[in-house]
Amino acid sequence: MLGTFTTGALSQTDLPRLLGALAAALLMGCLIFAVYRRFYQGVVFSRGFALTLVGMTVLTCMVTLAISTNIVISLGMVGALSIVRFRTAIKDPMDLLYLFWAITTGITVGAGLYLLSLAAAGVMVLLLLAFSRAAPGKQVFIVVVHCQGDLAGDEVLRAFGRMKYSIKSRTLRADCAELAVEVFCRPDDTDFMEKLRAVDGVQDATLVQYNGEYHG
Repeated sequence: MLGTFTTGALSQTDLPRLLGALAAALLMGCLIFAVYRRFYQGVVFSRGFALTLVGMTVLTCMVTLAISTNIVISLGMVGALSIVRFRTAIKDPMDLLYLFWAITTGITVGAGLYLLSLAAAGVMVLLLLAFSRAAPGKQVFIVVVHCQGDLAGDEVLRAFGRMKYSIKSRTLRADCAELAVEVFCRPDDTDFMEKLRAVDGVQDATLVQYNGEYHG
């Protein structure tokens, strides 16, 4: 009986099932790709990462199918996957959600649990849709200000008023100074930028949304 598992040969009855599972995994991966592109809220959309979600869904399904059809391959893959190390840094915590969604979808489709993968996809879409329509709270922004004169720097800080802010860096040059200030505010509450522009000595002020890459 063991010999039937170790040959690795596929019968004609297994081939349609395997191809159907891979096709279903591809469709689910495209769905995850579309959801990721629709609800992405980062600074720069990475098409490469989005395509990785599709490939990861299909490849995970392939691994699951191989493990379920051949006991020798399953033991070999357990040993091979145990030495794999992924060193790519994940900058947005939401990317981990999509990665885990792609992996679990590939596993469930490979195991033949199509209804479970569709139900999970429906729950994920509803969850993301509900949170995307919720009223945005205070977010973190970085304000970079170039000004001239010592008094201008003090006036810049007074322009923030009662807002919660923190000075991240202060660079002094021969003719001007640069301030990088971390500010907590709502995306639609940026009236303080007009106050900054009105300060005497301010050359320019740039507002940048914090995306997890700034280190002060």
